[in-house]
Amino acid sequence: MKPIAFVVFIAFCIVGCYQQDRDCTNYHTGTFEFETFLDGELAKTTFVRNGNIEIDYFRGKSDTAKIRWINNCEYIVQKLHPKSMAEEKAIHMKILTTDKNTYTFEYGLVGAANKQRGTAKKIK
Repeated sequence: MKPIAFVVFIAFCIVGCYQQDRDCTNYHTGTFEFETFLDGELAKTTFVRNGNIEIDYFRGKSDTAKIRWINNCEYIVQKLHPKSMAEEKAIHMKILTTDKNTYTFEYGLVGAANKQRGTAKKIK
């Protein structure tokens, strides 16, 4: 019984010490792609982030938003020219993990409990 307890203890120590990479500053500027399923179709968005501005390109249209960084890994996105009440709402973005040229993020309306996840790829 003692060897099993020792193995379990070591496993918890190893898992508890594991920390995912989060080099978020590498993703403050650049050109990125994000893919998601909308209405059963794979849809791709390309966006360019530079300083406090982000320009999204989706289905042949562009949209500009301002960015306010809360810390190195979290920011608020607010559309500059919303076309509806829904577009007026700000979105909270949080980078959870980073990799060589991708990052996993969580996003949702500011103040809302419902969050979704996605992965963006840096292409430039």
